[in-house]
Amino acid sequence: MKEYKLESLIYYSKAFAHKEHIVEKSTEDIQAKLDEYTAKGYRLISTDATDFGFAVYFYLYFERG
Repeated sequence: MKEYKLESLIYYSKAFAHKEHIVEKSTEDIQAKLDEYTAKGYRLISTDATDFGFAVYFYLYFERG
């Protein structure tokens, strides 16, 4: 039986930060989540992202089994 996990990451835009600040921070965090779940035997099967106001939401879908 397959096991699934969803990981959600939220980043907020900062008024005085440079324009790439969300990309830089999210790249580090997403790589850390990929490493964490891979070590537990999961594999990334899908991703999604959306924005709402000043926030960007990233969704990582993992499965194992």
